[in-house]
Amino acid sequence: MDAQGRGRGDDIDPADQWVLNPETGDYELRLDTSAPQSPRVPGARRPQSARTAHSPEAGGGRGGRTAQGGRERSAAPTVPAQGGRARARKEAVPPPGGRRAAKRRASKGGGKKKALMWTGGGLGFLLVAVAGTGFFLYRHFDGNLETIDTAGAGSKEVARHNTPLNILVIGTDKRTGKGNEGYGDKGSVGHADTNILLHVSADRSNATALSIPRDLITDVPDCPTKQADGSVTTIAGTQQVRFNTSLGQDDRDPGCTMRTVTQLTGLKVDHFMMADFNAVKSLSTAVGGVEVCVAKPVDDPDSHLKLPAGKSVVEGEQALAFVRTRHSFGNHGDLDRIQVQQQFLGSLVRKLKSEGTLTSPSKMFKVANAATKALSVDEGIGSLSKLTKLGLELQHVDPKNITFTTLPVVDNPKEPKPVTVVVDEAKADPLLAMMKDDVSLTEVKAKESKAASAKKKAEDARLKGTRAETSEVRVEIYNGGDITGAAQAQLTWLQNNQGVLKSSQRGNAPKQDTTTLSYAPDQAAQARRLADVMGLPGSALKPGKGIENDQGLPAMKLVLGKDFKGAGIALKAPAKAPAEIQRTEADKQVCAK
Repeated sequence: MDAQGRGRGDDIDPADQWVLNPETGDYELRLDTSAPQSPRVPGARRPQSARTAHSPEAGGGRGGRTAQGGRERSAAPTVPAQGGRARARKEAVPPPGGRRAAKRRASKGGGKKKALMWTGGGLGFLLVAVAGTGFFLYRHFDGNLETIDTAGAGSKEVARHNTPLNILVIGTDKRTGKGNEGYGDKGSVGHADTNILLHVSADRSNATALSIPRDLITDVPDCPTKQADGSVTTIAGTQQVRFNTSLGQDDRDPGCTMRTVTQLTGLKVDHFMMADFNAVKSLSTAVGGVEVCVAKPVDDPDSHLKLPAGKSVVEGEQALAFVRTRHSFGNHGDLDRIQVQQQFLGSLVRKLKSEGTLTSPSKMFKVANAATKALSVDEGIGSLSKLTKLGLELQHVDPKNITFTTLPVVDNPKEPKPVTVVVDEAKADPLLAMMKDDVSLTEVKAKESKAASAKKKAEDARLKGTRAETSEVRVEIYNGGDITGAAQAQLTWLQNNQGVLKSSQRGNAPKQDTTTLSYAPDQAAQARRLADVMGLPGSALKPGKGIENDQGLPAMKLVLGKDFKGAGIALKAPAKAPAEIQRTEADKQVCAK
């Protein structure tokens, strides 16, 4: 393990994790020093850690007592690091055979439980999984990571308690590394070829993985970009260009792609993880292959993908061919390829969760090593300790509550023969609203206290009851949000589009985060009608007292808050995803057609 220059292995020494498996003759990494392991063979010796509970000699000398009271020899002397502490060896290799190994008492249970705990974050997303798993056991993985300063595009905090998380996973088409010469655009600077925005709910009960098509026409905003000398240069934005040009084009970095996603979806991106072709090949090989399913035989000469109908296990070059083929499924387009990639990722998540992966130290080592070598991340999660914290935030997300979906799009109407797409706002708006409000695309039982549950029931009850006619609704509108002219715009929409004619606007009010509608008891029916018209949640309704309008007549008081996005845009997300939204749960396998 390479701990040189990466800090002292004071938590768990990776060299202390090697155990000989007599059935294979190979040394494997143990997940838990107290857990049952493969049977030990007399004469096999494990490397002694640079710092163990039973070895008082800091330099790794002789004389450490074993749990049985005997004495144990050091496998190899450690090299003192600066400051007098011993560091882990540069490369952890199986120790030479033929030496006596110290006996170690094995406690019952615990190993599988800890493996599940460390890997819990992986149920949120595969890259978070292996990164979160790695830190506690393998300090050297920290050196595998490449960190990119995004000049403030993301969050400096790994994760905040009880707040949503948005992680952008980017797959580039840059051809790097041996064996990748035949893939992607030969001259590509590394565009955003595959893009998935992973939104994790504040209570960590569910997650939505939103694929964004690379050929989507959108606006790329101005992008502050950190230079090698530490200065920041702003790269001018461009309008109506392919989404994939938000990375690589004009020296744009992943921070620019993060900003583009935020502008496109309204969801603030906290962190990014980026990988190239090597990630698919190395990860699929590390887990021993990923099971995929195709409805008919595939023989694609372009990607060299050959599969029989039904289920197959792919890894390495074959796995990469599976996620990159454009001519084997559906209409041979990028949208069909996205669904195939979602199937692959869902299957990989299930494989990472499987007992065969979690309980195999050697397999977990390969997975974590492959993932961290393939990753580039932002400075907010630019170490294994930070990635671990992120992974632990996601440990309760069950695969059945991880939903893959795609941003709804339609063919670009400006092109005679469309090769690009544009957002289908009628379908995209409710989907994005659900993500913003943490509404799961699957059925998830809400986790809330009795007090919170009682409060929600009381708020929902305000929406139950009779409704007044739209023509009877009398309301005064104030602007307490961030949009200039919002009160007038909402008034115009209510009068011209909804027939709420007994309304007027009163200008600005003190700033407030959420929109509120205050009303007197005898105005409850009017309040419920206006809530229907505007898409107001029960929490926005504030029973108590109303106000008087300019004619001295009783009226309700509507204050538009910072959550107000524009006239005619509902403030409350749909309770369920529209039926036509493409989606796939991570715990289910589907066959590509």
